[in-house]
Amino acid sequence: MRLGDAKAQADSKTLEALIANRYEVMARYALQLRRAVRHELRGLKQAGADGSARYAELVQVRRWLHRDGDKIPQGVRDQVQRAVNASPALEQLVAMREELRQLWTRTNVSAEQLVADLQAWCRRAEGSGNAALLEFSRQLRAAKA
Repeated sequence: MRLGDAKAQADSKTLEALIANRYEVMARYALQLRRAVRHELRGLKQAGADGSARYAELVQVRRWLHRDGDKIPQGVRDQVQRAVNASPALEQLVAMREELRQLWTRTNVSAEQLVADLQAWCRRAEGSGNAALLEFSRQLRAAKA
């Protein structure tokens, strides 16, 4: 996926680039999720909670957070859900990941609607106060086909 200058607003060309490079888009998003988990673990460690159950659970599930729900083994899903629910930032990142993924899985929606959905996703990401989402949205708006 090529990146240029970030557009003020995503358009149909941005959507085309995202769909054509959806695997790379999700890999880049996974990097943002991993950074968020590292930040979360660092915060727990600084608070002296690196021996806590929360810390151990987050370490254990961090490799699954960027996966689609159906790709997470059944035995780990409850742990993943608990870890996500315990962190508003991670919960937001996981939810927004799923919304982004829906952009190229919904085949019954017009291209214009998908562009509007992408624009709305970017606005929510940038207004979330989550640095990872803000950065990722800027990358999306810079995508070129």
